[in-house]
Amino acid sequence: MPQYPVVSSIAICLAFLSLPACTEKKAEAVLQEAPPVTVAVAEQRTVPVEITVIGTVEAFSRVEVKTMVAGELDEVHFTEGQDVRQGDLLFLIDQRRFQTALRQAEANLARELAQVNQIQANLARDQAEAEFAQAQAQRYQRLVDEGISSKEQFDQFDTEARARAEAVLAGKAALETSKAGVKAFEEAVHSAKVQLGFCTVRAPISGRTGSLLVNRGNIVQANETVLITINQITPIYVNFAVPERYLPQIRRNMAAGPLRVQARIRSEETQPVTGKLTFIDNAVDPSTGTIRLKATFENGDRHLWPGEFVDTTLELAALSNVTVIPSRAVQTGQDSQFVFVVTQDAIVEMRPVVAGQAVGADVVIDEGIKPGEQVVTDGHLRLAPGTKVNIKTE
Repeated sequence: MPQYPVVSSIAICLAFLSLPACTEKKAEAVLQEAPPVTVAVAEQRTVPVEITVIGTVEAFSRVEVKTMVAGELDEVHFTEGQDVRQGDLLFLIDQRRFQTALRQAEANLARELAQVNQIQANLARDQAEAEFAQAQAQRYQRLVDEGISSKEQFDQFDTEARARAEAVLAGKAALETSKAGVKAFEEAVHSAKVQLGFCTVRAPISGRTGSLLVNRGNIVQANETVLITINQITPIYVNFAVPERYLPQIRRNMAAGPLRVQARIRSEETQPVTGKLTFIDNAVDPSTGTIRLKATFENGDRHLWPGEFVDTTLELAALSNVTVIPSRAVQTGQDSQFVFVVTQDAIVEMRPVVAGQAVGADVVIDEGIKPGEQVVTDGHLRLAPGTKVNIKTE
């Protein structure tokens, strides 16, 4: 008989016994190969339609304080950066020469008034004498007519009456001239008082002072030298610009009521402050294709400061009961956008979607996803339709 190699029955048995163990290891390998993904659940909620741009904080009003008269800056009545109220005393210009001018004008007025009084007294006397002379002339006229008195006596009294009448006319002319002088001196006194008043510089608005630009002892020029700048920061403005395509919607929604605007300082993580849109510019900037807007904020806590850059969000409207998913779940293909939807069996399917309004880190899905479905937000690179995945809920 030919000789065949002898195979141990024990080895054969071990080979057959090892088959189930190999199957389990392959199954575990398949499970280990399932790519891990992070998913999120599509939600149905009401979201605002917003435009977010960079804005600039601007003082509600800004005044450069100047002096109306030239002279030496005599006193400063505030400190730099101080809050002042309208009417508070800020500066005092040297008043001495203006006080002297006022006293001179008042003295001239008093002298002219005394002259008017004297002229009026003289005029009253001349009128009385003229009336008496006129009465005498009339009496002698009757006596001449009756043949009792001579014509020469009448002519004497008539000449006297005429002279007295001329004196009255001259007195009235002098009185009018003197009254005109009084009016001129009164205007001079008023002007001197105004000039003296300009020596006291008060805050034209309530606000916060900036850096002092002229120190005490310096000579300032009328209507030229800026002494201080005051910014009104309560309330305060935020200027920003949006693309012109939003203008019709902004105007339409603003007609129904004020639009809410939120501003957040870019370097802070605090809650944004809320104001309202109060201004739309009268023209679109053709160089940028944007329209400039302005929002007003109460700013009672002085959170916003002039000159700051802020993230500005204009709320145009609200979309009710829309489907929202994280923006990073939406992928862009050759023809359209799509998302990977995870079924109950942990298998993904690729579904085309129509993405709409972005809402922060989320996006509104107009078509393709229903509320409650799970979408992949991370781990897209290893996915294909029908791939079984290892789910990690976000």
